[in-house]
Amino acid sequence: MVNIIVLASRNAGKVKEFRAIVKDFPVEIKSLNDFGPIPEAVEDGATFEENAYKKALFTAKVLGLPAIADDSGLVVEALGGAPGVWSARYAGAKATDAENTDKLLREMAGKENRKAAFECVLSLAVPSGPALTYEGRCEGEILDAPRGEEGFGYDPVFYYRPFGKTFAELTIEEKNRISHRGKALGELAAEFDKVMAWLRARLLEVKPPKPDHREFEHNDWSKDKMV
Repeated sequence: MVNIIVLASRNAGKVKEFRAIVKDFPVEIKSLNDFGPIPEAVEDGATFEENAYKKALFTAKVLGLPAIADDSGLVVEALGGAPGVWSARYAGAKATDAENTDKLLREMAGKENRKAAFECVLSLAVPSGPALTYEGRCEGEILDAPRGEEGFGYDPVFYYRPFGKTFAELTIEEKNRISHRGKALGELAAEFDKVMAWLRARLLEVKPPKPDHREFEHNDWSKDKMV
């Protein structure tokens, strides 16, 4: 019986969203924070789908459990699709949400075209390799200053016109109904019984491998490297 799926993230906002959406299903969502320090997957894919699969499969192999990962990002029309797959690292490898947002606002200064979209790809992988993929998209506009205290990432500057609010002004229930991640998870939730059956079948095909601790051999465990 599949009762644990690992969310390949330490982002508290994402964890909260995922758990809220699957709360009515017989599965426990654990995050990377539940397993202590483990190495991170290399996100060098050219698309959201590639990165989501890389993260999900890497986590599934390391922990020996089914894992779900999302790669999400902001696609801004006036910036040629940027920040895109670099959304979380737009202002640098260790940039904060505020630093990424500040860079976005600087680059959007004076631009009339404010059209943007959040895109999300979810990948649910088993340790042996097979995966399911779900996608979601939400269109909006970029404001010239942040509004709201909720959410994370670019939420304070992403304006959703049908609600007249930024994502950071929405409740988590409102956001989950219309967000890119909420839509992708909604697709997964709509067929979750089939997903669970698929997981059981894949896990029975081959004996799940033991956690692959070779991933740890060359990891730097110094305090300032841990995230």
